[in-house]
Amino acid sequence: MPLYEYCCESCGEREEKLEKLEAPTEHDCPACGTAAAMRRQVSLTSFTLAGGGWMAQGYGNGAAGKGKPAAPAKTDTAAAPAAPAAGCAGGCACHAAKPAN
Repeated sequence: MPLYEYCCESCGEREEKLEKLEAPTEHDCPACGTAAAMRRQVSLTSFTLAGGGWMAQGYGNGAAGKGKPAAPAKTDTAAAPAAPAAGCAGGCACHAAKPAN
């Protein structure tokens, strides 16, 4: 059930209510008693698109609906391997010597 915010058009009283989607958009103000003065407000949502999935696949930069996600950035494969990171023993595939072309 969504959390709705209401504001009285008469006295300015504010309230939040946890209600069903089908709940009416207005009701009587509990503070001043004005009939149907509490109106549902448009408020921010707690829904965010962050992290590796949706945004990392290119859909956040306008590539959505074009059939395929944005290509990942190309890296220079001819560069020397980086020094082993903390916790990496250096024997992993990312630090192994690459064969010459």
